[in-house]
Amino acid sequence: MKTLNRRQALTRIIGVSSAAAGSVLVANPLLAATAAEGEWKLEVGTRLAYAKLDPMTVAKLAYETANGCMYQVFDSIIKSLAASNSVDAEKFAQVPTAMAHYGYAGILGEGTVCGNINATGMLVNLLSINGEPANALLSQTMRYYETAALPLQTPEFISGIGADMTETQEKVGTPTTANTIMCHSSISLWASENGKSFSEKGMRCKQLSASIVYELVTMLNKALDGETVNDHPISDTVESCQTCHTAESTFAPSVKTNMSCDTCHGGH
Repeated sequence: MKTLNRRQALTRIIGVSSAAAGSVLVANPLLAATAAEGEWKLEVGTRLAYAKLDPMTVAKLAYETANGCMYQVFDSIIKSLAASNSVDAEKFAQVPTAMAHYGYAGILGEGTVCGNINATGMLVNLLSINGEPANALLSQTMRYYETAALPLQTPEFISGIGADMTETQEKVGTPTTANTIMCHSSISLWASENGKSFSEKGMRCKQLSASIVYELVTMLNKALDGETVNDHPISDTVESCQTCHTAESTFAPSVKTNMSCDTCHGGH
């Protein structure tokens, strides 16, 4: 009885699925590339080396990308790293960015954590910077999202991502400070302050994703240069709350988070 080894079986599966359904052709090059590159696959704990990118170039790519905010952020940075001089560029090219699509509109439209934040978490969990994990930049990105007036609307940024300022002012209006990482609150605040509805968020959210990408890549570059990145620390309010509300606390409600407290909780 003739048997197939793993590589032969994979080749046959690819051939059969290609003939059976044209739509499968999108996924098959990834499988073929993975096999051809010595069976490399993404596993828990995998870290790929970050290489310096141009923030505006990647922000522009994010702005031009469709399929929701989480996909915009994750796909634009991963694709840029795949085309970079990273020693892991070929591995970045094999990361299936389509898995980030679920994060649109606060996770499949549920309005929970913003896809920009979700994408940042997925990204930094995959990156190493000078051999060290990049996880600390998630908190930095969260604090930026909470405290900055977004999306960015300087003439330089709007021009850099290929947008039009007149159209931006008409469809986006005035940037707003979310004071939260929750999608529904962020968009509802923006809609309220600009006299718009949730359904009109298209350009605003695309520019927001481009803004997050610009800041995140800027911080990644700083970290790669050996700088300690603390551009967006926790607020004084959060720091004050954390003096009592700790993960180990028994006399006060036990809390483990760096998110803005006073968005939902009153003071005492």
